[in-house]
Amino acid sequence: MRVHLGCDHAGLELKSHLTGWLTEHGYEPVDHGPFVYDAVDDYPVFCLRAAEGVAADRAAGLDSLGVVIGGSGNGEQIAANKVKGIRAALAWSEDTASLAREHNDAWVVAVGGRMHTLDEMTRLVEVFLTTPFPGDERHVRRIGQMADYETTGELPPLPASAQLAPSGPADDA
Repeated sequence: MRVHLGCDHAGLELKSHLTGWLTEHGYEPVDHGPFVYDAVDDYPVFCLRAAEGVAADRAAGLDSLGVVIGGSGNGEQIAANKVKGIRAALAWSEDTASLAREHNDAWVVAVGGRMHTLDEMTRLVEVFLTTPFPGDERHVRRIGQMADYETTGELPPLPASAQLAPSGPADDA
């Protein structure tokens, strides 16, 4: 499996570590940078490229996932999610890493380089990469609703059980 990597200066150490770890564990890392430490670099430059790499691989029928890394992982997740068709999830525990795959079929995981130890972050990435998407109908349906919205800009219909509050002042008459 190919794994696209992107980060900023706060994730550089982990990205370097992950490149070796991925190779040792049979993955094919694709490093989108940065390649040197720059305290004022911009994470979108690298994370967008990593997410684009995953999207292109998936469109070509290849098995590919991505990892984006920053100080908190928040901005990196947001950047990756701007790439059409990408679902990126922020992982801060083993549960969030596995649920990103099991429930959301996320293709990119974001981790915070300042939030965890190197071993903890490696484990989060490992859990993400090794957890399959089981394809349960409810999760497929929900992912489809998001994909449809991304394409059309139309909100999914509300279910019959949804009760909308009145939009104006109550009528006293």
